[in-house]
Amino acid sequence: MRHVSDEERRARLGVRHAIAPGARVGSPEEAARGVGVLHATEPATVYLSCWARVESVGVGDVDRALYEERGLVKQLAMRRTLFVFPRDLLPAVWPSASARVAGAERARMAKDVVRAGVAEDGDAWLDRARAEVLAVLADAPGGRTALEIREAVPMIGVKVAGGPGETWSAPRVLTHLGATADIVRGVNTGRWNSSRPRWTLTRHWLGDVPPPLGAAEGYRELVRRWLRAFGPGTESDLVWWLGSTKAAVRTALADLAAVPVSLDGGGTGWLLPDDLAEAPDPGPWVALLPVLDPTVMGWQGRDFHLGPHRDQIFDSRGNAGTTAWVDGRVVGCWLQDAAGVVSVLLLEPVSATARRALDDEAARLTSWLGGRVESGYVAPAAKAARQSL
Repeated sequence: MRHVSDEERRARLGVRHAIAPGARVGSPEEAARGVGVLHATEPATVYLSCWARVESVGVGDVDRALYEERGLVKQLAMRRTLFVFPRDLLPAVWPSASARVAGAERARMAKDVVRAGVAEDGDAWLDRARAEVLAVLADAPGGRTALEIREAVPMIGVKVAGGPGETWSAPRVLTHLGATADIVRGVNTGRWNSSRPRWTLTRHWLGDVPPPLGAAEGYRELVRRWLRAFGPGTESDLVWWLGSTKAAVRTALADLAAVPVSLDGGGTGWLLPDDLAEAPDPGPWVALLPVLDPTVMGWQGRDFHLGPHRDQIFDSRGNAGTTAWVDGRVVGCWLQDAAGVVSVLLLEPVSATARRALDDEAARLTSWLGGRVESGYVAPAAKAARQSL
């Protein structure tokens, strides 16, 4: 059995994910394909993930890919997380990861509606609410904001108690319609680092909507893309990333004829059969990645790049803050001061050359951002540093 060391995994990461400077790509679409999907829970992450990977990119370039060319599309999927997908991957995710999320959402919402006394039949209520929203959007090719939809469909304006401390209303119905691929988040009416979309029928947004694959085919394609970007990874990594089952992952690995390899620490990882060659050394490199970047969030087992810094980078719910990288390892995080100046907070010693390179990246990012960008996900190390100022 071939062995893939942690060092080789880090080399693969730098090259495949286009974050080693010599591996950077030329467009947001290429950046997304390099990591399969981009995290979009925070709107700014999409832009900053592209900034880290594209040789020269501006906000307008990412906007164009999302809202004009529409080669990148926002879609709720794995682990009930919002991602930006390359358009050609949508037929795979719709019947698999998104359908799984949609099913769980429907069951939860229907139960909440009955418990709250809104309707005796929760499924019937949701079906009617969905149908009314779709009817309103049918006559609006340019889409409508959540507020406009709520005003046009009063029944979804109710407040429904969900889990402990949770109350949901109209946006939850729109979220479900997005998970089922009936509607998409269209043009953003806010700034690039905010999310105020015009919800739009999928057929209006995409034109010719490609037919979805079968569920097994969809999972197979998602696993194939993940292995191409993140392999070698373990079965547990895939189950976590997909938010799926061991059975679905094992079926996909078998269908792909994935090859087992041994990893440092004794685990078993998987590679595509045409991806067994040793990865080229990308040379020395540094990178600054945003909160919830797909590279940071790509594996469940992250020790090979995260080392001892998990508790200083990830919050208690498993969300990653900003990260600073040297040669495929997380060595710290980055933060902004009140004036928007980016600085690097190291969690371990690095060479003087790497420190200068990180400072150069911080200056480049400061210039690109042109001011502060607030985040709901702050690395514990960064939070402690702010509190000490």
